[in-house]
Amino acid sequence: LKLEMPSVNLDREVAVLATVPGVVQSLKRCAMTWQKLISGVLKEQLEKVPEGNSPLAEINLWRENDAALRALTGQMKLPEVQKIMEILQKAEPEFTGDLQIVLSDLKKHHMEAQDSAKFLSTLERHLKNLSTGTGVDVISNVIPALLNALRLVWIMSRHYNKDASMVPLLERISWEISERARRAVNLETLFKQDTATAKKKITEAKHTLEQWKKCYFTTCIQVEESGSKRYWKFDVKSLFEKTDYMVSICQDLYDIFQVAEELQNIFIPELKTVSENPKGVDALQREVNIVISPMEDLRFDPFRVENARDWAVIMEEFREDVVVEIVEQIFVQNLKDPPLYKNHPPVAGAISWSRSLSHRLRHTITLFQQEKELLASKRGQEVQQKYLQLTKKMEEYEAKKYRQWRDRAEHVLPLLLKDTLLTLSSATEEPVSIRKSVSCALNFSPEIQEIITEAKYMEQLGLPIPEMARYVALQEDKYLRYTNKLKVVLSRYNKLMEMVSEAEIKLLDRQVKELWRILKAGQKRLTWKSVGIGEFIVQCTQTIGRLELLVRQIHQISEDINSKLQFIESTNLFKFPHSKNGDKCPGAEEFFDYVKCERGKDVEQLVRTYSAIPPLLIEVERRVAYTNSGKSPKLASYYAYWENRIYQALIQLVVK
Repeated sequence: LKLEMPSVNLDREVAVLATVPGVVQSLKRCAMTWQKLISGVLKEQLEKVPEGNSPLAEINLWRENDAALRALTGQMKLPEVQKIMEILQKAEPEFTGDLQIVLSDLKKHHMEAQDSAKFLSTLERHLKNLSTGTGVDVISNVIPALLNALRLVWIMSRHYNKDASMVPLLERISWEISERARRAVNLETLFKQDTATAKKKITEAKHTLEQWKKCYFTTCIQVEESGSKRYWKFDVKSLFEKTDYMVSICQDLYDIFQVAEELQNIFIPELKTVSENPKGVDALQREVNIVISPMEDLRFDPFRVENARDWAVIMEEFREDVVVEIVEQIFVQNLKDPPLYKNHPPVAGAISWSRSLSHRLRHTITLFQQEKELLASKRGQEVQQKYLQLTKKMEEYEAKKYRQWRDRAEHVLPLLLKDTLLTLSSATEEPVSIRKSVSCALNFSPEIQEIITEAKYMEQLGLPIPEMARYVALQEDKYLRYTNKLKVVLSRYNKLMEMVSEAEIKLLDRQVKELWRILKAGQKRLTWKSVGIGEFIVQCTQTIGRLELLVRQIHQISEDINSKLQFIESTNLFKFPHSKNGDKCPGAEEFFDYVKCERGKDVEQLVRTYSAIPPLLIEVERRVAYTNSGKSPKLASYYAYWENRIYQALIQLVVK
């Protein structure tokens, strides 16, 4: 694109050169060459179209145009060229008219290319991310940022502020987004992947397509609210007809994998663990695979709008097979032990399971009935008849399940509510036997909680609840509060009984009997219909609390006595003198005098330590029997226990 320069000498003044005929003729020939070159370049650049459908191709085209026209524009600004134009203008003004028109076109188109390349470059990063970014990133960031950048281009650009320029660019972006979705949902590999991965890819593709449309209309509103007089009133069909159709295909594909997942990952494992007919389960597995297999061998592209009818036929066949064949087998195979939804009780869960199958039947049959041609066919009549028979079986199954639960609840609830709060493993009245042989447990039947849960779910299913079951369900929070508090009481009680020794149980005879008397009320008198449960729990809590405090105090005193006995037991009554290096060894008399003297000191300390024990025992008497005589009959066995411990400590002292 280099301009050809004349071979004449242009060192003289413009006015002088304009009068030299040879120079003027040479310059005219050169100018005509320029005009022809520039016109040709303009024609060539204006006829160029982007290579491919990508929006990046449009950016590249404008950059090429800008580079080519900038090269010519830059040369036309050279001093030598400017001088030639001045000479021709002075010599033959009428000659330069056509050239000036061409130069004006060059300037106009160069400014347009420069402006377009500059503004479209702000889109390049977003467009590249659109092509290669991760699914979540595209949905959450790239598409909104891209449309915001497009809005700014619309407002500020001198070229892309017209429908004729912006619409083709938007169509290219729509194409890029649809291609992205097509690449993500590649049917050649999609059905070879695990269900979770396939569903994730389909969901990301669908959300990307939906986000494109949503962000577009948001941007339309922003353009209007910005005060711009040029609104986005583009042809929506050209932008979204294809992507909207692809959204529907993605939903169909998701439904296929969802059904396959339900059949294979939910029902099939349950069947394999409980079925008495493993071969029947394997046959059902093959049926599931047969239903899906046509999707893997499609001979057309379902994402193309022109194939919509073919795809509709495939989906109808899929729905028929799933509804009529597979669902019926699932229902029959799982009647005795249906797979339950999470947290669902057995009966309401079974009814919910049956209704979910029935709902799938009803939903698909409704779609099927809308196709009058299919409905009128022999196959259509068979499908409809089988549907009616199957739904009748399901309704009878649900009614039987509900009736059995209702009768059971009405019969068993009154009996369960007559249960006492607690159960004891022994009816003995001797508190000394509590720690060894008597356990105390909560007597709240799990069946009550199950009936409550069943009643709540039955009500959600729209089924009538027996009055007694409704009453109990309304008291659920109260029962939960009572059982939780009683569990805490029993945990503290059992832990306390594990803490005390045989001697301590005898020592605390009166306090243990008092606690025993209160617990007996929960084992003999109070039932789950009683009104005094809360007061009973308070009494238990307070009594156990007082006993826990007393036991801790006794244990602290016991630890103090134990430490004194350990001191007595470990005392050395024969301490020998220590001879230092170089000192003379003591004689026998001096040696034994030293031992006797040291033993006298140690014995005095032993007597003081021993004398500190009786006050501690009297402190126990004061806390337990409320006396301080040191002779309480209630503490006889406790005193005997410590007397024996002291005796054993003295024996160990002497033996050592």
